Amino acid sequence: MQSENTGSRIALFAIVVTDNKETEDLNRILHEYADFIIGRMGIPYRKAGINLISIAVDAPHEEITAMTKKIGELKGVTVKAAMAQE
Repeated sequence: MQSENTGSRIALFAIVVTDNKETEDLNRILHEYADFIIGRMGIPYRKAGINLISIAVDAPHEEITAMTKKIGELKGVTVKAAMAQE
């Protein structure tokens, strides 16, 4: 399913942050792509010492790929993206 914007895809990112020192860099990346972000939910799981973040985006495939690559390069941060079928 494509979004109303031609060439855009709807995707959901699952992000696990195990190193809170990377939070500033992660937020910088998310701010860089803010125009594509539909919504965001963060859950601090203090018992395990991690943060779980889900992000819904509406963006061209190339932007989704670039965003997940940048996030995935952060130490202590794991990201997976699921895209809606075209």
